Amino acid sequence: MSMRGYLLRKFLQALFTVFIVIVINFFLFRIMPGDPVRVLIRNPKISAEALEKVREQFGLNQSRLIQFWIYLRDLFSGDLGTSFNYRQPVLDVIMERIPATVLLVGTATVVSIIIGVALGVILAWKRGTRLDIAGLSISLILYSMPTFWVAIIMVMIFAVYWQIFPLGGMSMPGASYGGLWERLFSQLYYLFLPAVTFALILVGEYVLIMRSSLLEVMREDYMLTARAKGVSNRDLLRRHALPNAMLPVVTLIAINLGFIVGGAIQIETVFSWPGLGRLMYAALTNRDYPVLQGLFLFVTVAVVGANFCADILYRYLDPRVKS
Repeated sequence: MSMRGYLLRKFLQALFTVFIVIVINFFLFRIMPGDPVRVLIRNPKISAEALEKVREQFGLNQSRLIQFWIYLRDLFSGDLGTSFNYRQPVLDVIMERIPATVLLVGTATVVSIIIGVALGVILAWKRGTRLDIAGLSISLILYSMPTFWVAIIMVMIFAVYWQIFPLGGMSMPGASYGGLWERLFSQLYYLFLPAVTFALILVGEYVLIMRSSLLEVMREDYMLTARAKGVSNRDLLRRHALPNAMLPVVTLIAINLGFIVGGAIQIETVFSWPGLGRLMYAALTNRDYPVLQGLFLFVTVAVVGANFCADILYRYLDPRVKS
């Protein structure tokens, strides 16, 4: 298949996936228990007439099919709707919180990939040694620990008991900074604990995948042939083993994006980090359908886009996919 045909097929698959998720998300949120109008008003004595007026204001008095048609019409015109809770356009609410999540998730992901790949290579190269056994055990423990539990433990140790880092937030409320460096230092100070916590949760999986992939590559015939020809261990690792062993890691990075956002909900909630994860938690609590739809659409496009890029990269990295 030509590259153009391959890209077209993958692009159409991505569009179909996004549309299916849009349909599922719309109806899924509306069959959830709880009335968004009552959650928003929080007045048990409100009259039925007043409730009906609020439902009419938000378009919830119409049938779900009509609501879905209106949602699709507005969506294709670039309108994600208006938040029930914030009374602002959903796009504005989401865009306001994207930088905080990108900063946290991006930092944790990059750190975990670098450390995870490096440790995975070391453990595979030192297979069977005490270092390998210890590293493998620690990686399995980190991989199996619940996100919220790790976050709470980190807060209790470093913010409550030792009081080295703040309990949460992105900056000190009401703080005024004298310059760029002071603002940057404060930002890094508040970012450090949640980013390290998130990286700890992610790094174990990358270590395990990289170690397993490299061990499998090292057993291939072409690796044995290269050794027999006298290729040095350094060149063997750099030129032959690593490029092929990285293929599953590239796929994992793309697949993990959706799970990372799920973990961000717990991390941002525990650390009071004002990002998309905390916004999603608040929207779930308040039954804010437009915000939930917008967030899930954003996550879906991000995950599908990442997998699309991974497919293209995979085609270039792996000759077997090209053929």
